[in-house]
Amino acid sequence: MGKRTTSRRLAMQALFQADHAGEEIEKALKDVLESDKFLGDTKEFAGSLAVETYKNRSDLDTQIKKYLKDWTLDRISGVDRSILRLSFYELGINETPSSVVINEAINLAQKYSGVESVKFINGVLGAYLKCGQKKA
Repeated sequence: MGKRTTSRRLAMQALFQADHAGEEIEKALKDVLESDKFLGDTKEFAGSLAVETYKNRSDLDTQIKKYLKDWTLDRISGVDRSILRLSFYELGINETPSSVVINEAINLAQKYSGVESVKFINGVLGAYLKCGQKKA
């Protein structure tokens, strides 16, 4: 597993923990990164993704809501919400190709959520890209 893939997983886990436990992202990130087995670059990228996504979650939620059909944000599982927030943040900063961001989101959903979540997340991200927000 690549460093960035691992970083995204760690960031998603920290975002979920902060959201679910109602704690600050710094504490959640510290808990997730507790192990010394991660490389410095991996920890740094995970930290940056988690902190910036968490800091911008209100704006990200507003963006995500535009692409939810017959759903509300609070109906989405915490894991799926964390994956979507992370993905929308990464798509917004435009440092990683959209296809990579979507593929990583799908992989996270496959591993940590369910089959329906994979379809749902793919549909939301696809709708975002289709509306001309970002190019794949």
